[in-house]
Amino acid sequence: MTRDECFELGKILKTHALYGEVSVFLDVDYPEDYENLQEVWVEIEEVLQRFEVEQVRLLPNKPQTALLKLKSIDSIEQAQEIVGFKLFLPLSFLPELGEKQFYFHEIIGFLVVDKNLGELAQVRDVYTTSQTALLAIDYKNKEVLIPINDEVILQVDRKNQKLHVELPNGLLEVYL
Repeated sequence: MTRDECFELGKILKTHALYGEVSVFLDVDYPEDYENLQEVWVEIEEVLQRFEVEQVRLLPNKPQTALLKLKSIDSIEQAQEIVGFKLFLPLSFLPELGEKQFYFHEIIGFLVVDKNLGELAQVRDVYTTSQTALLAIDYKNKEVLIPINDEVILQVDRKNQKLHVELPNGLLEVYL
């Protein structure tokens, strides 16, 4: 399994108790979709290693945090060795999305086409914060950040790898 065949599920934050459980941050919109995982891939020294999952318990007071027990990790010492590592799942675990919806990883390289200005540039990256998500493009040798929301994103054309947008008035001028 390679990283290109996967999406990042989250990160191992710290150990929990004495018998190999770890606390994980699930970087997904619906953590409850991952309560019945059978397996997960952990990136160790840039190599994805498969682990069978014994149990996933979501924490009710921390919506994106869960306790994860992997079958081959049975002590706090073993758990400590994987703290800080990222968790991955195959892309096949992702449900299909609608016309205006997309996964951030899938639009990297898509051409951004503005309703008024035409073709702008390819999506270079997607930045996320707790408040918002932003597309990063390089336009006229400047990094331009475009908000990802229903007013800006008009259509995702997966077949032609184009992202149709309507930029807010004056957005490009702020960067140029």
